[in-house]
Amino acid sequence: MQPSHSGFAELNGITLYHEIYGDGAPLVLIHGGLTTIGELQGWIEPLAATRQVIAVEMQGHGRTADTDRPLHFETMADDVAALLDHLGIPTADIAGHSFGGDVALRVAIRHAARVRRLVIVSASYARSGWYPEAQAGMAGVGSSLAENLMRTPTGQFSREWPEPRRFPQFLDKLGQLMGTPFDLSADVAKLPMPVLLVFADNDSLPQRHIADFFALLGGGLKEPGWIDTQLSKSRLAVVPGYSHYNFISSPEVPQIIGRFLDDTVTNMQTGAAAASQVTSD
Repeated sequence: MQPSHSGFAELNGITLYHEIYGDGAPLVLIHGGLTTIGELQGWIEPLAATRQVIAVEMQGHGRTADTDRPLHFETMADDVAALLDHLGIPTADIAGHSFGGDVALRVAIRHAARVRRLVIVSASYARSGWYPEAQAGMAGVGSSLAENLMRTPTGQFSREWPEPRRFPQFLDKLGQLMGTPFDLSADVAKLPMPVLLVFADNDSLPQRHIADFFALLGGGLKEPGWIDTQLSKSRLAVVPGYSHYNFISSPEVPQIIGRFLDDTVTNMQTGAAAASQVTSD
């Protein structure tokens, strides 16, 4: 699928690459660590059938070259808000996968008024939420792995950066970022917008952490009731048959995201209406 627009935006000390697909309500889509827009094509195409998808490549990823600017999730979240300003978009849905989910969550926390709905795919509200092996792997990213990581999509694109030799240095920054402890539970509990959490059933986070994440958003805290059913405004999806590392290939994920973005997030069929449906069946 070809974008209707692609280009760079000069903002906050970097040159942010982005592509736009489709028409309709805007959705910003953010890739995972060391991947690019290209790996999101299986999600972009179905989502762009009914909305405007704005796919971005964050600092040091793909065609957005790294600079001397420090690498922080909060700064990258501000980049997303600045891109919306650049494009003249007051509010948008924000979705991110893995590393991109970390960025998307900070966008919602720092720029809540700009976010209509938030989608977090395979990301955590706290570093401690990842399995220990995943934590060690993320913190272990660094310049010593540059030769092997040149095979990643971002490694390939780094050859086209104005300063290609920055890639090993960027890996040190990335490993330091992903090895830094954080806990956003207090901020997550205050998010005003509806949130969708999507995870693989064999993700790199234990199911108990996923349940805790949903609980922070008000989900799964009580029996919703058969009569006058009360649903939380946020949603949780666990997709069977995937791990964290192949979840990007899931055709179910964009379908789930699309339904959530179109959902009225109300008590959809509750109370007497639900009872009537059961009786008629």
